[in-house]
Amino acid sequence: MILQRLFGQKKLDPSEALYGAIVAAARQEKFYAKWLVPDSIDGRFDMMVLHMFLVLDRMRAFGAEANDLRQALTDRFFAEMDAALREVGVGDLTVGKKVRKMAEAFYGRATAYTAAMASGEASMAEALARNVYAEADTSKSLELAQWSLQAQHAMEKLTLDNFRTGQVRFE
Repeated sequence: MILQRLFGQKKLDPSEALYGAIVAAARQEKFYAKWLVPDSIDGRFDMMVLHMFLVLDRMRAFGAEANDLRQALTDRFFAEMDAALREVGVGDLTVGKKVRKMAEAFYGRATAYTAAMASGEASMAEALARNVYAEADTSKSLELAQWSLQAQHAMEKLTLDNFRTGQVRFE
């Protein structure tokens, strides 16, 4: 039993596998090269938020059965944000405030994206222009909005088991 714990394969927490898939998807070069998302801390945060939104939105359709995984994924996201801030040298006294601001940004964007997705690609392009591009160069916001709607439709084919195993595809 002890040897199994020491040398056996560690079973991945479903939120860990799912979070890893989201991180990998959000880091794809096409967002930064093709759609001109700023390759910065803010730009990468926005891509994480967009992918998290797509996953959490889809999992909402599974009802109460997915609630624990949705909560664990959200908790993991904010724990990772906390760890990233500490890693770049943000002091202990300000980490909580910064994570709180990130949470406000996350939930604000999720609310905006929910409404925008229901209204169509023009509304989603406006939401992305405000949040991802900060009104700077919004020339690619429509293309990113189209991708977002396509990703939303692609995710409708996924089952809850796909999410539990981190086997999510955004296309």
